[in-house]
Amino acid sequence: MNRISILDCTLRDGGYINDFKFGENVIKNIVSKLAKASIDIIECGFLKSGIFDKNRSLFGSIEAITEVIGKKNTNIMYVAMIQYGKISIDEIADFDGTSVDGIRVTFHEHEIDDAFILGKQLMDKGYKVFMQPVGTVTYTDTALIQLIDRINELKPFAFYIVDTLGTMYKNDLLRMFYLVDHNLDKRVAVGFHSHNNLQLCFANVQELLQLNTPRQLIVDASLYGMGRGAGNLNTELVTQYINTNFGLQYDNIEILELIDEYIRPLSIQYKWGYEAAYYIASITGCHPNYASFLMNKQTLHIQDIYAILNSLDINRRALFDKDYIGEEYISYMSNYVDDSEILNEITDNIGKKKILLLAPGKSLNSKTEILNSIINSGEYYVISVNFLPKDIKVDMLFVSNMKRFADFSELIEHSADNLKVIVTSNITKNSEKNLSAINYSSYINEEQCIADNAGLMCINFLKKIGVDSILMAGFDGFSAKAEENFYDSSMNMNVEQERLLKINVATAEKIKQLSAQIKLEFLTDSVYKL
Repeated sequence: MNRISILDCTLRDGGYINDFKFGENVIKNIVSKLAKASIDIIECGFLKSGIFDKNRSLFGSIEAITEVIGKKNTNIMYVAMIQYGKISIDEIADFDGTSVDGIRVTFHEHEIDDAFILGKQLMDKGYKVFMQPVGTVTYTDTALIQLIDRINELKPFAFYIVDTLGTMYKNDLLRMFYLVDHNLDKRVAVGFHSHNNLQLCFANVQELLQLNTPRQLIVDASLYGMGRGAGNLNTELVTQYINTNFGLQYDNIEILELIDEYIRPLSIQYKWGYEAAYYIASITGCHPNYASFLMNKQTLHIQDIYAILNSLDINRRALFDKDYIGEEYISYMSNYVDDSEILNEITDNIGKKKILLLAPGKSLNSKTEILNSIINSGEYYVISVNFLPKDIKVDMLFVSNMKRFADFSELIEHSADNLKVIVTSNITKNSEKNLSAINYSSYINEEQCIADNAGLMCINFLKKIGVDSILMAGFDGFSAKAEENFYDSSMNMNVEQERLLKINVATAEKIKQLSAQIKLEFLTDSVYKL
C-alpha cells in the first residue's frame, strides 16, 4: 500500500443521506468501479446486528458483504464499520479472505474501555482494525495522549483523527497531527475523516498530505462529497490532487462515471453540502443533525438557528439528541402571552358564521371560482394560514411561521383595517392595530415533526374558541416534487423527502384524532382525507 491511501466511504457515510438504500446492483457497481479506479480502501457499509436487506449498505454478517464484493481485487483493501454496541463479536465470523479485510470501530469517549475489548477481539479474528474515536477534536491533549497510549498497546492497523463537527482549521489539524504522530507507534497508520461545515475538507487534506512524514496516511472521502449535513471530502477532488502532485494513478474517469450514473441523481433527490446552518453548527460546536433539525422546521431565520444552537448545554452539543433539540426549539419558540381577551374577541367576530379555513396548497388554483362563490354567500368567516391569497378575500390571517410573517409583514401593515391578523407569540407578544398575539405553546402538537404545523395550530385555536365545524381547502399534503406543494411557487421550500412523508403521516393521524372532537370537511383533494 502507498504511503498515502484514499478510503472511499460513500456506501457508509454517504448512506446517511438515503437511509443506505442504494439498491443491490448499485452497491455492487460502486464497489466494483471504485476498485477499477484503484481506490486503496473501499468501505462497503455498516455491520449491524440483525440487518438483512440486499438493497441497503447495512450488513448483519461478514458473509453478506462477500456477496457485494464478489471477486476481490488483491490490490484493494475492503472494510466495513462497526458502531460500538450495534453488533456483538459473536456475530462476526473469523477472517477467511473472502470478505472484508478490515473493520473500523467507531466509539464515543465514554465507550473507550469496551471499544478496545472489541478491537482486540476483531484483531484476534484476523481483521485489520481501525480505531476511530468520534469527535477526536473534542478530546483534551491529556485525554488524547492517554488514548494513544492504549492504541500503542493494542497496535491496530490505524488510528483516526475524526473531525465529526467539521470545526478544524489548518492549524488545528496540524497541531493534533503532530501530537498524534509524536506519540503514536510508527507502525500504526494515521487516518483523517473530515466534514465540510467550514468548506475546509479539501484545503486541510492538502496540508496533511504535504507533510514530510514517513507515516502511512489514510484520507477518507466520498463520491461528490456525499454525506449528511455539509458532507465530506470529495473523492474526485482528492484523487485528482494526488495524481497531479504525487504521481499516483487513480482512474478519475471511473470515479466520474460513478458520480454521473449514481450519485448526481441522488443529489437531485436528496440534499447535502455547505449551508450557513452547518457553518453555525460548526462554530458553536454542535452536531450537524441539530442544524438539520432546525432547518427542516422551515420556520426559522438563520439568526434564530444560531441563537438556539448557541444556547444548548455545552455538554450536550456533540451528540445528537432529537428529544433535547425538540424541547429547546419549543422553548425558544414559546413566548407566553395571556390571550383570553383575544379569544373572546375572535369568537365575537365570527359570530354565527361557518368557518372556511385555507391552507396554501396548489389545489387552490383550480378552486378559486368555487371558493369565491362560497365566500360571496356571506355564510363563512374565512381564515388563511401562513399566506395571503391574491384572488380570494379573507377575514383573518393566522400566522405561526416567523419566516412567512417576514415575507408579507409589509402587506399586512398596508392591508385593510377589516383584515384581522392573528400571530403566535413566537413572532411577537405585542398586539396592535389589527394584529393580535396568541400564546404559541397553547396550540402546538405533541408529535415533534408537526409540533408547530400552522394548519393544525389554527385548528387547535379554533377548537379552543368553540368552533365545532371547519370547511378546509388547500390542505393538500406534501408531494416529493417541490413545485407541486404550494399554490404560489415563491412559497416552495427545500425539505428532505423522508421528512415530508413523516409530516404527511403524522398530520393525517392528528386530523383523524381531531375529527373526533370537531367536524373537519375537505373541499379540495388532500392526502389527509379520512
